[in-house]
Parts: sequence; structure tokens; C-alpha cells
Amino acid sequence: MKILLVEDDTAIAGALEAFLTQKGCQVTVCPTLSEARELLAAALPDVAVLDWNLPDGAGADLCRELRQRWPRLPLLMLTVRDDTRDILAGFACGADDYVTKPFDREVLYARLLALGRRSRPDEEAGLCCCGIRLDPARQTVTCQGEPMALAPLEYQLLHLLMQNKGRTVTRQQLLDALWDKNGHFVNDNTLTVTMKRLREKLGRPACLKTVRSFGYRLEEPQR
Repeated sequence: MKILLVEDDTAIAGALEAFLTQKGCQVTVCPTLSEARELLAAALPDVAVLDWNLPDGAGADLCRELRQRWPRLPLLMLTVRDDTRDILAGFACGADDYVTKPFDREVLYARLLALGRRSRPDEEAGLCCCGIRLDPARQTVTCQGEPMALAPLEYQLLHLLMQNKGRTVTRQQLLDALWDKNGHFVNDNTLTVTMKRLREKLGRPACLKTVRSFGYRLEEPQR
């Protein structure tokens, strides 16, 4: 699970990042709203955890922005503000859950898992985009109803992008996931070549975006 933690208290952020990393999560810490907005513009997490009081504004304002822009993104407020009015205001601005400090880390982790499960699309919807359908059970790919013959690495690349539809996946993340995890360290150009071949086989779909000097993103077109 990819978690964005917007928290300016370095002690809390450091301890929580270490704990969640041990649980197998990928945690990105942002101490300010501006840094969080910049990161969110590039890639969406699975869950965003927002403090209320931040150096450059209120986490509740960011919560409202994110709910309007990404209605399905799970949002959890993590704050010392435990007054009933504040809790109600947190939910009113779009939070899915509200946890007050101090908190039990195991309970917080369980809440994050629950948010991630509820937001995850079903398998069929999550692996379709612009007429491209990937069936992980059969390991088949069709494009506009026509079967596609993909090489193993091309299939794995498409599968990873499908699983992260709507999020930018960095080049390094793709290299780590598809090559380096097996000890097969390759030149960065290998990814470029594999992506080029995948695009050509799929008919150069507009939904497969290149984020220059950063990575790739698969997304539905805006209507």
C-alpha cells in the first residue's frame, strides 16, 4: 500500500514511517501542503493521511480539495484536534476516517488497510482501460476485442500499469519491479525499448501517457 503522510512533526512522521514500512507499506512524508500538492500532481497514493495543523495551512482544506478532485481517494485525518466540532468538520470536508493523537499504531494500520480495501476497484474494472482488457487469471490481453500476443516483459509492464491506473509509476519503480527484483540489472534503455514495443502492439493508445523524465501513467481520457 502506498501511503502519503502529510505531517510536520518530525518525531511522529519518522516513527510512523518506520512502523508502516516494516508492515510493507511505501510511505512518502510531506511536511507541508505545498509539497503534498506537488507530489499528488505527479502520482496518487492508495491512502492519504493528513494532519490538520500544518506550517502553510490546514490539512482540512487539502482534504476538501482532494475529495473534490479524486472522489475515490481514501483520506484519513490524523490530528490532536479531538473536539466533537473538529471531528464533525473533518468528516464534512471529505475525510473517510478521523484519528486523534496520541494513537495506537496497530489500530491506525488496521484502519488504513480497511480504507484501502474499500477503495480498491473490482478486478475486472481495475484491469480495463480504453478498450484494453487484461485478464490476470488467464494472463491474456485484448485490445478492442482482439487478442494481443505480448512478450512476458510487455505483459508484466502492462499489468503493473493497469494495477496503478490513474497513478504515475516512475521509471525506477518499473525497473525495480520488472527486472531488478530478480537480480537482472539492466540498462535504463531496456525499459524504453519494452515500452515502445508495447505501445506499437496496442496501437499507440492515447491512454498510455509518458511523464517526461519521470515515468508512465495509464489513465482513462477526460470527458
